[in-house]
This record gives sequence, C-alpha cells and structure tokens, in this order.
Amino acid sequence: MNKVIFACVRNAGRSLMAEAFFNVMVDPQKARAVSAGTQPGDKVHPEVLAAMRDIGIDLQDVKPRLLTDDLTRDAQWLITLGCGEACPQVPGLQREDWPLEDPKDKSDVLVHRIRDELAARVAGLLEREGWMRAG
Repeated sequence: MNKVIFACVRNAGRSLMAEAFFNVMVDPQKARAVSAGTQPGDKVHPEVLAAMRDIGIDLQDVKPRLLTDDLTRDAQWLITLGCGEACPQVPGLQREDWPLEDPKDKSDVLVHRIRDELAARVAGLLEREGWMRAG
C-alpha cells in the first residue's frame, strides 16, 4: 500500500484539501493519503471549509495534525504545498512541491481556484502512478 503525505506548515488549508481529494479519487487498494503540518493550526480555515462544502466534501470534523516521524514511517511520498523554506523535509521519501497560494483570508474566487488546482494536481498524480479509482 502506497502512502502519500501532503504537508505544509499549518495543515489548515491546502494539505487538507489535497488529502481529501486524494482519498476520494484513489483506488483504496493501491494508496491512501494523510496530511500534516510542522506547526499545525487550531482548526481548518473557514474559507476552506466553505469551498470544500460547496463540492460536497465536509471537513468540519477534521483537525490539523503534527507531522511526526511515526506518521512518515511507512510513507513513500511527501508532497509539500508551496510553503517554501518552511516546508518539511523527510529523508528517503519521493518529494514534490506544488507551489500554491495559501487560501487563508482569500476571496471565495481565489479559494475556489486553489481548490480546483489541487483537485487537478491530485488527479494528475493518481493517473501518473496508476492509482486512480476505477469508474
């Protein structure tokens, strides 16, 4: 089973959206995703909750979590989300950075654009790796 970690600093926006899209689109027999942050926030950004709710994904009960050695132990991938020098490093994992703007305090239009870009990038990763859910 492949494990992908989506990581940023606060784990309150981009990484949570990416995790949600991944786990909706993936063949659950091939991979799964988790998300975490180096300095997790207290809660999911409200504009992210609203944008995801608009497409039927409820993150209301999700809590940002800390990126730990235990969480990364059985992972193969680390995808960081545009946090620059503050992005976490985990030796031994395949790594990509998706440089996307932080949705915190952004307009609905911009948050939707970020959300949709994340969905497209997740779909591209799943197709490239052969992990897309059938049907």
